[in-house]
Amino acid sequence: MSALRAALRISRRDALRAKGRTALIMVMIGLPVLAITALLTLSRTTDLTPREELPSRLGSVADAAVMAHMTTLPVDQDPAGRGGAQDPNKTGEPARWTTAEVARLIGGRAIPFYDYTADARIQDGFERVDLLEIDLRDRLAAGLRTPAEGRLPASPQEIAVTPALLERGVRVGGTLQLTRSGAPKRVVGVVEDPTRPGVMEVVGLYGSVLAKKTDPQGDGWLVDTPGPVTWEKVRELNHAGLRVASRAVIESPRGEQRDHARFQRDDWLWLAIAVLLVVTETVLLAGPAFAVGLRRRRRELATIAAQGGSPGHLRMIVLADGLVLGGVAALLGLALGIGTGAVAEPIAARWLDWRSGPVDVPWAEVLGVAALGLLSALVAAVAPAVQAARQSPARVLAGRLGEVRERPARPLVGLVLLGLGLGATVLLAFEPRWLMSVSGVRVLSGSRHELLVVAASTVVLFGLILLMPWLVRRTAPLAARLPLPARLSVRDATRHRARTVSAVAAVMAATMGAVTVGLAYTSTYTAEQKMNRIDAPEGTLTVQSDGLDAATWARLRAAVQEKLPGASLVPALEARDGAGHSMATMIETKSQECAGAACYGLSYFDVPIGDARVLALLQGRRDPQAAAALAAGKVVVFDPRLVSDGTVSLTMLRRSGDDQAGEKKLQVPAVVAQGAQPEQGGAVVPASVPAAAGLTTAERWIYVPAASAAAHVRDQRDLQRFNDHLQSVTTHTYTALAQDSTARKIATLLVAALAAAVVLVLGGTFAATGLAVADMRRDLDTLHAVGGRPLTRRLVVAAQAGYIAGLGALVGLVAGAVTGRSLSASMASTWGDSPVVVPWAFLAALVLGLPLLAALLAGLFTRTGTRPARRVA
Repeated sequence: MSALRAALRISRRDALRAKGRTALIMVMIGLPVLAITALLTLSRTTDLTPREELPSRLGSVADAAVMAHMTTLPVDQDPAGRGGAQDPNKTGEPARWTTAEVARLIGGRAIPFYDYTADARIQDGFERVDLLEIDLRDRLAAGLRTPAEGRLPASPQEIAVTPALLERGVRVGGTLQLTRSGAPKRVVGVVEDPTRPGVMEVVGLYGSVLAKKTDPQGDGWLVDTPGPVTWEKVRELNHAGLRVASRAVIESPRGEQRDHARFQRDDWLWLAIAVLLVVTETVLLAGPAFAVGLRRRRRELATIAAQGGSPGHLRMIVLADGLVLGGVAALLGLALGIGTGAVAEPIAARWLDWRSGPVDVPWAEVLGVAALGLLSALVAAVAPAVQAARQSPARVLAGRLGEVRERPARPLVGLVLLGLGLGATVLLAFEPRWLMSVSGVRVLSGSRHELLVVAASTVVLFGLILLMPWLVRRTAPLAARLPLPARLSVRDATRHRARTVSAVAAVMAATMGAVTVGLAYTSTYTAEQKMNRIDAPEGTLTVQSDGLDAATWARLRAAVQEKLPGASLVPALEARDGAGHSMATMIETKSQECAGAACYGLSYFDVPIGDARVLALLQGRRDPQAAAALAAGKVVVFDPRLVSDGTVSLTMLRRSGDDQAGEKKLQVPAVVAQGAQPEQGGAVVPASVPAAAGLTTAERWIYVPAASAAAHVRDQRDLQRFNDHLQSVTTHTYTALAQDSTARKIATLLVAALAAAVVLVLGGTFAATGLAVADMRRDLDTLHAVGGRPLTRRLVVAAQAGYIAGLGALVGLVAGAVTGRSLSASMASTWGDSPVVVPWAFLAALVLGLPLLAALLAGLFTRTGTRPARRVA
């Protein structure tokens, strides 16, 4: 123990002396601990127990909440009453409960509520929002929602909203239309959900919003009973077909359990792979940094050995570096991670509509993460510790290099792992095809298939790590053909493979992961983009209304022109029945060839009725053939999946009401044309089609081309201001800006992957380059002594960084291309058979840009000063 205490003191003093290296190691060890701890704290805090959810479900007074189901069959529910099921093989009487019946069964007082969703017209159109119909003024509803501004609804024409709707343009004192046929209701107050601060919810009196309840399971009653509602009473009500959330049961041990998903075998495998990859990358990144410390302490360790220190003592000193630095980094990461999670939780809950509760730290998990960080530091220090025990004290103290002779690379194990991993990866890439061709069914589910692909990719990664010494050695003959700075760097890197291999492997792993993710998700999102298409060119502004008379529409059109001076407006039409009701034009596919995932999103609810001007806008050009077809009464479609046997299936549907009164189904000739963008969908219906169906048309739609709209509406704030301006004319209008969200998802993903790669690649490269500079100091000083310029010294260091980053990026690109192809085949199978889409700019930035950046930064920040070296003959 005395030797261990001495080793720890030495490590602590060295860490304080070498502050830059200490900070680098602590960041590499502590950053993953911080990130994972923050995510775990955030997850646990937003995963509320049934007791923590009580305020938003029962308020502060009610003893229970009773919920109806579809029928009166017995209900099998969980103790907290979060969910329940009825026997699907039996048919029961439809549930038609009254408040009096529920009060009689429960033996107390009951007030009704309806908890479901509804359409609300906000900003650029109708969106689904949560709906709670209940009289919040009743004593039984106390605490269910907290008043924050204004007052509570007191009449059927009044509603309250949550703060999230205020951020979407709703205002206290203004109006909000609920349901597509409902009259606007006045917003009189703001209320907050105790556990969902980010929810978009509307609260009104019971029956004031949805007079016709389409889902009986939204019906419920808050009840007040003389005594607690016991589990026996809950089961009694279950037998009658009711589900019950009882305060007494939830606060008992029976209902206090969290609804954590049970870990299955696949979950444990995902966790094991993630832990393995995190530890491996951390070790590869931190290893060179520990080796830098070993090089700087060679004389100190040689002095200890000369005074009687054994090889075991030297190993203990270096391992103590891992214990000290890893322990401090893990503890700091733990503390900062908990703080970050606690600070981020209310922000995430507000913006992402997560549940929010008191800060809850999963101590077992976060302590395990901290132990993982400490283990990573100890593993990273193992190789330098072994080298420290093997160095020759006499050679080091004499001023000669203390390197031990490196063992020759034996690539057999690496080749075996690489072959197995590549074989499994390639096999899994074609599994959806060859296995289905043999058996007719797909054996592996999507998640299981992706798990196997990632597992095979991990085998490929470890095979390449074991092969890296051999690969680095094979690059040595290339040095002879390189300029002097690069020749010196490559030869030095291949001579000192212990530090080079670790850094190159870290860069390779980061590049391989980024390439795999980039290929897989770009292909998947592109397939999604083809299936779920935008129906107007990107940036096109749409103003649409329904149910307006001609005078109101004229005022609305004038308001649009006033707000967008100089913009060209392209009008379109809507259909109307004989009674003047607005009709929506919907297209759905009837093709037998289009089924399953290939038809995802293949329906267009609002298709414009228009002429050649609308067609030219949607095509971005004038197409004489398409215009002639439109004039001949044919529908022009931009999504070929809509057409079957030369026709499309049109449904003219009344917008108002939930029934199907006035619905008309038509089969209309159609032609396929190319939209303004490659993956644009939608269609244009000629005015002759609704006329032939006995309908009239009226202008109630305006398109503003992207070029004109861009000058006035640049972002969502501008769109909101524009929409508010039109709302002052009539609330029966909404605006939309055509945006391809899939393209933004691809860009966001690639930027995130590139940012992560930059951190990992530059971190590993600079750690190894710093070690190389320390090892090459005598050579660089000699180069200066014989007339070498400071620029040459910079070029040598830059070439060292470029070699490490370039070799790792090149190997990672090849491996990531194979594994990315396999993963994309698994993920894109959701959207049908789709080709791999290569993000060329992303790959160029990753494989060419990052090594050049590493070389440039290394060269710029290299010290060009020299110091005389003590030489002993």
